[in-house]
Amino acid sequence: MAHPGRLFAGHLVETLLGHGGGAAVYRARRADGSVIALKVLDAEHREDISVGRLAREYRITSGLRHQHIVQVHDLGPYWMTMQYVDGGDATALQSLDTKLESLGQIADALDHAHRGGVVHTDVKPANILVHRDFSRDGAVLIDFGVAHVLAEDVWHRPAEVVASLPYAAPELLQGRLPQAATDEYALACTALELLTGFPPFTAQNRMALVDAHLHLPPPETSREVRWLSRSFDLVLARAIAKDPDRRYPSCTELVHHIAETVRRSAQNT
Repeated sequence: MAHPGRLFAGHLVETLLGHGGGAAVYRARRADGSVIALKVLDAEHREDISVGRLAREYRITSGLRHQHIVQVHDLGPYWMTMQYVDGGDATALQSLDTKLESLGQIADALDHAHRGGVVHTDVKPANILVHRDFSRDGAVLIDFGVAHVLAEDVWHRPAEVVASLPYAAPELLQGRLPQAATDEYALACTALELLTGFPPFTAQNRMALVDAHLHLPPPETSREVRWLSRSFDLVLARAIAKDPDRRYPSCTELVHHIAETVRRSAQNT
């Protein structure tokens, strides 16, 4: 483990930012004084599979050069360093305009990844970080740890489903290969949560939530959130269609339609 106040692989560790998925993430400083995020695998997760997964995450992310995709810096035997983002996740955003702007930035980042043959597969509010100076630096998509590279994975079905259930597309839950539309589904769920405080489906347990994604119709959010219009319901319904071929052609187009209907709804209240 890294310890605050001590050096780790030449980096001065300052504070623990979070822990999960068999790794801890710290704020740390390089020798030149610049602040970075340091991800370190737990001692019990340094077997070949986990180390290989970390190296794969580094390789995938380093190949995606985009203003709104996290930048990775260095890779060690069981750690890596990356860009530090200082404003928390997207749920910290307060105004409607900044929420919509962040969604547009992440949509552009996802479309960039998709053009490169990469599907994130874990889009959710916690994986969208925002800079404290949002007007200057905006939002950043992080954590490509379970991303799929289409050219590599096309002949291999996932051995297990790794998904954040409130945002998981039906095809992902069914063990089918993810595609760009899989990220679009998750982005639509994320957008709904940022705008209203809740994702499309909630349930008492995991199995019920999986069943909701697979079988329940899209919610009519305008019945519960009065300032949203029926047009918003129609946009959401297309974005989270059970059949990925029925969704929008790109994440950018999805967010364009969301922003258009939301702004119109806000003006009419």
